[in-house]
Amino acid sequence: MTKKLRITYALLFGVLLFTEIFIALFVHDGFVRPYVGDVLVTILLCCFARIFTPNSVRALPIYVFVFATLVEVAQYFNIVKLLGFENNKLLSTLIGTSFSRIDLICYAVGCIAFYGIEKMIKTLAQRRQDNVL
Repeated sequence: MTKKLRITYALLFGVLLFTEIFIALFVHDGFVRPYVGDVLVTILLCCFARIFTPNSVRALPIYVFVFATLVEVAQYFNIVKLLGFENNKLLSTLIGTSFSRIDLICYAVGCIAFYGIEKMIKTLAQRRQDNVL
């Protein structure tokens, strides 16, 4: 079951990564890019971590939320400029350049959504395993 979970999380990660890249390159609106993108990025991070730790880190959504919050706080202190990355478009985009309290809400929504998705995945996997036995 662990191998199938890893594959499931890897597939979800791939789909979300593609979606995030698509949003970053082609969506320039006032809702999807700033809000949906921030919700999806925490789900993306959770899926990435689950590829390597499918069962062992129970509080993963909380850890991802804390990490995202720390990155957001670093944006408040203009970490991109402090590190000298303001001319590096890729790193500036990945780290982010502007602090927003609303982003913290989006990160929380994404982590809560991941928790729910994870419960569904594990319930479905358990049902399939029970039906096989």
